[in-house]
Amino acid sequence: MAYITYADALRPAAQRSARLYDAQLVLAGSLLVALSAQIAIRLPFSPVPITGQTLAVLLVGALLGSRRGGLALLAYLAEGAAGLPVFAGGASGPTYMTGPTGGYLIGFVLAAALTGALAERGWDRRVWTTALAMLLGNVAIYVCGVIWLSTFVGFARALDVGLVPFLAGDTLKIALSAALLPSGWVLLGTRTYHR
Repeated sequence: MAYITYADALRPAAQRSARLYDAQLVLAGSLLVALSAQIAIRLPFSPVPITGQTLAVLLVGALLGSRRGGLALLAYLAEGAAGLPVFAGGASGPTYMTGPTGGYLIGFVLAAALTGALAERGWDRRVWTTALAMLLGNVAIYVCGVIWLSTFVGFARALDVGLVPFLAGDTLKIALSAALLPSGWVLLGTRTYHR
């Protein structure tokens, strides 16, 4: 059974307006992730900074759905590749994308698409399924990120500097999302709308 996403709940009926709406959401999603990347705290022992990106990535996926969410993150990567300062701390360019944190960037696309796909199945309607969707999205980010980082620092070290320091913060982000997303559906009064 397919459910609507938040973006679907507000999508115009007219085809031309709907396409423009989708394009604007993709751009807005990429900009939200870019803004969240500017909240960056460098850790002296890790090439991976603490940022607001993971929360933004997962929310973009859940709010926009798999297709628009994935496209928003692809647009984000394209913006960074083109030299716009959208990555953590204002970084940009292909060199940054192929550096130690490049795997996390690829993981962002997968996480947004996965979280969006789960939202399209109604997982964003209940606290526990929302938390599970966000956890699975985080797993996608970390699998890609840690595997890529391990080519620079080795696997054991990649876990120590690319995963463990971020678990507590990600738990808080998951809890926040799990509280907000289902509450939003209650406020919208569209808890049971389907496509």
